[in-house]
Amino acid sequence: MSRAITAFAILATVLVPAWAQKIEIQKPDRDHIVHVQTALNHLTVIEVGGPVTMVAAGSDAFKVEWRENKVFVQPTEANVATNLFIWTAAGRLNYELEPAGPVTGMDFAIDQPMARPTAFKPAAAPPADEQRARSDALLGGRPVGMDRFKEPKNRVLVFLKDTFRQDNELFVRYAIRNDSKEAYDPGRPQVFKLEAQESPKLYRRANSQLTDDEAVGLKNVDENPVEVLDARLRSARVDPGQETVGVVGLKLPVAKDGAPMVLRLMFPGDGNGPVTATLVL
Repeated sequence: MSRAITAFAILATVLVPAWAQKIEIQKPDRDHIVHVQTALNHLTVIEVGGPVTMVAAGSDAFKVEWRENKVFVQPTEANVATNLFIWTAAGRLNYELEPAGPVTGMDFAIDQPMARPTAFKPAAAPPADEQRARSDALLGGRPVGMDRFKEPKNRVLVFLKDTFRQDNELFVRYAIRNDSKEAYDPGRPQVFKLEAQESPKLYRRANSQLTDDEAVGLKNVDENPVEVLDARLRSARVDPGQETVGVVGLKLPVAKDGAPMVLRLMFPGDGNGPVTATLVL
C-alpha cells in the first residue's frame, strides 16, 4: 500500500506542472488588459486573429519578437513587470506582463480566435462615363522630371512622380523613401503656392521637381496655403530602408497666364530637418 501511495505521489509531482501551465483563449477587446504569467527560460506565445503590424513593450527585461500573427514573449530578468501592446489591422490589444514566476503557473499560450473570412463582394463597376473620365485623367498624366542631385544621407526623401489635372483639381503622385534610422509617419502633406520671383530658370524647369539647393535659391518667396482635397498613402508607417507611395489631390490655384507655378509639399520633419518637395508646373 505504501509503495502505491509513493508511486502516485511521484506521478503527481511530474504531472502537476503540465496541468498548471495554461493555454487560454482571449477575446479581442481593446478596452481590456490581459495579464500574462511568465517564467524564466520559457516562451509564452500570443496568437492573435490577424497579422501583427507592430508591438511595443515598456521594458527590455522581456524579449519580444513577432512573426505573422504570433508574438513570442520571454522574460530575461526576474522581478520585473511591464506592459505590452500589439497592433493588428483590427486595432490594439493590451497586456500586462507579470514578473517571471514558477513554470507551474505560467501562461503557455494565449490564443485569439481567428476571424472568419467575410464573403467577398466585388464592387459595382462605375458608370461608363465615369470610367472614361478616369481613363482620360490617367492618359493625361505627366511625369515629373528631376535633375540628378546628391541625395542627403540619413534623411527621409520625397520624389514627385506624376501629375494629373482634371478641371480645377491637381493630383500629385509621389514616393517617400526612408533613409533615416527611425520609422517615419508621413501623415497628410500640407501644400503651399510659392509666390517666387520669375526667372528664365523656372521656365526651363517646368513640370519638374527642384533640388533642395534650387528650392533654397528661390528669391522673394511668399507662401500661400493651397486647399488639400484628399490624400492617400499605401502605408502610414515607413520603416528604415523602406519606401511607400502616395497621392495628394488639391484645388489648383490660379496662375498667371503662361507663367510657371511653384508648389511646395511639406511633410512632418524626420528629426534632421523639414521634409519637403518643390514642384514647378
